[in-house]
Amino acid sequence: MVSTPAYAADVGGVSATANPIANSSGSVTNQAIQVLQGPYITNTYGGGIQCQGATMNITPYVTGGVAFKKPFESYYDEPVYDVHDADDDGQIDNPGNILYYMPTRTNQTDNYNLSIGVSATWSRPLDKNLQELCKTAATTQINMQQQLIANKRLDFELARLKNCGELKKAGIMFHPKSPYYSVCADVMLIQPVGVVAPHMHNLTPNAPHENKVTIKEVQANGTAEDLGTFSIGNTK
Repeated sequence: MVSTPAYAADVGGVSATANPIANSSGSVTNQAIQVLQGPYITNTYGGGIQCQGATMNITPYVTGGVAFKKPFESYYDEPVYDVHDADDDGQIDNPGNILYYMPTRTNQTDNYNLSIGVSATWSRPLDKNLQELCKTAATTQINMQQQLIANKRLDFELARLKNCGELKKAGIMFHPKSPYYSVCADVMLIQPVGVVAPHMHNLTPNAPHENKVTIKEVQANGTAEDLGTFSIGNTK
C-alpha cells in the first residue's frame, strides 16, 4: 500500500497557501543648528597697533519641514466578501462575491514642523592687562596722529598767510566775486614796527590877532656905580 500525502490547497474555496509578506517603510529627517565660533573683533589704529575686543555672536534661525504622500486618500473602500455556507459543507456558497464596501480610514496625514530659535556665543580675552596696554598704545597713536594733522594744518595756514601777504603787497588779489576770494579774505596788511607809514596833515593858518607879538617893558634894577672893578689875568 502506498499512500500519497494530502496537502491543504484551499479552505472553503479560498487559497490557504502561506505567503507571508512584511513591508516596512519609514523616513528620518535630521536637522541641526551649527554655531560657529567667530574670530575676535580686531581694531587697527595704525603704526602696527591692533587690539582685539570681546565678541558676541547672535544667530537667529528658522527651520521647517513638510512630509506628505501623493495621492492623498483619507479613506479607501474595503470589500466585504460573502462567506455564507448554507449547507454546512465547509465550502462558501458564493466565493468571491462582494456583499458591500466598508469605508476604512487610511490614517494618511501631512506632517508639518517649524522651529524658531536664537543661538548666541560670548567670547572675551582672559588677559585684561594686555588689553589695557593695547588700549593705551591705541590712545597714544591717535593723539600722535591728531598732532600730526594739527602740524600740517598750521603749516598750511602759515604758507597761506605768507603767500597772500606777499601777493597783497604786490597788488595782486582775487576778484571779490571769485570762488577763491575767501582764500586770502582774512589776511591783513599792517605797518611794520619802526616804519612810519606815509601820511598827510591838514595845516590851518592862525587868526590875525594870534600873530601879534607882545613887548614887555624892562625895568632897571641898579646903576653904574653898582658895578665894581674886576681884572682878568695876573696882577702885580
